[in-house]
Amino acid sequence: MNILVSGLINLETTVRVEGFPLEYNPVNFPFGGVQSRVSGVGYNLSLALTRLGDAVRFLSLIGTDQAGRLVRDALADDGIPGEDVLALLPQTAHSAILYDETGRRQIHVDLKDIQTRIYPPERAAAALAECDLAVLCNINFSRPLLGMAKQAGRRIATDVHTISSLDDPYNMDFLSAADVLFMSDERLPLPPEEWMQALWGRYSAPVVVIGLGSRGALLGLRPEKSIELIPAVQTRPVVNSIGAGDALFSAFLHCFTATGDARGALRQAVVFASHKIGTASAADGFLDAEELENLYRKVNNGSAGNDTG
Repeated sequence: MNILVSGLINLETTVRVEGFPLEYNPVNFPFGGVQSRVSGVGYNLSLALTRLGDAVRFLSLIGTDQAGRLVRDALADDGIPGEDVLALLPQTAHSAILYDETGRRQIHVDLKDIQTRIYPPERAAAALAECDLAVLCNINFSRPLLGMAKQAGRRIATDVHTISSLDDPYNMDFLSAADVLFMSDERLPLPPEEWMQALWGRYSAPVVVIGLGSRGALLGLRPEKSIELIPAVQTRPVVNSIGAGDALFSAFLHCFTATGDARGALRQAVVFASHKIGTASAADGFLDAEELENLYRKVNNGSAGNDTG
């Protein structure tokens, strides 16, 4: 499958802490607990899809700074094509993520000036023409690609993350355009099942997934008016829950585009995400297609952990 991904790249630093809330302490020495890695939603999706065997066309914006040079090295090391990752910014986005031993996390993201920048439209159109699916992350430079993808007849998949209103002005374009729509339940004003019904009353995405954290994920199929809980599984100890949503989204897209079976795709994606959160960084812990198939088979045979929801 040829998949276009448009989304953020940032330099991510993860810091292990003793717990939340943090108590003031002038110096800490969490040996082995501070790591830096190239990450970001767009990067994570591209890496996961590449690991799973899809052909990815990755569109993103980075800086001309040292962090931008680190991105170039990471793209090469991770086998992600980087010709459409353009150094048009003075500074690359950064993030810092605090996490504790239970896997809870707190994210701090500095987008620099990326939200005021536009991806070159001619280059984006050429990339869209070569792809079957457009995965457009909800960052501003992806916004013009929504109409371009619709005009080109490409299916659109997006993740609006921690949304709390159907009238959210930042995300309404993405909500309206999506054929496959993901989000988290962390800030929903209604129970997920009620939110799904409300969403169907406003937007037309045929496939909707709401991530429920340790409970799993809720799958909504609009043509069938079907809402189904896919329970979580535990395949190894949780280190950091950062990146779980990206893992769920990417594995679902890989499996769904291959089979057309949304339920089966989400069951496999839950396994993929469960394995991913056994690492500290949002960009580590992704299985390849054979590893996912083997682990999924073990889970179904009852030998790789139990439901955590």
